[in-house]
Amino acid sequence: GVQMGTAFIVTEECQVHENYKNEIIRARDIDSKVTGRSCGHPVRTLRNQMTKLYLQKEKEGASFEELEALTLGGLKKAVVEGDVKNGSLMAGQSAGLVTEKMTCEMLIRKLVKGTEKQIRGSVFYE
Repeated sequence: GVQMGTAFIVTEECQVHENYKNEIIRARDIDSKVTGRSCGHPVRTLRNQMTKLYLQKEKEGASFEELEALTLGGLKKAVVEGDVKNGSLMAGQSAGLVTEKMTCEMLIRKLVKGTEKQIRGSVFYE
């Protein structure tokens, strides 16, 4: 199985703000960070002002409550309001591989075609 949320965020059918989608498309392979490790709730997000502040506070030993207050409403800021500086831009390490918007159908067809190509070019052992 695979988890492919990041690729589907950028699809035309996904109802997130265009600013969020554009940030994923612009992302490079080094543009995501993991926040929330100190409180046992790790989340990978794209780097922005909010993640920078969060990671700084986490490093300084901020309490769970302080960290929670910092991110309260962060996903809504990104998804609904398009605030890419202070919102929580959740995205996986694959964000750097997402380079264009497409429909869900186009994405699935691309995945199937790539998979078939890999299978034809591979040697499988029984």
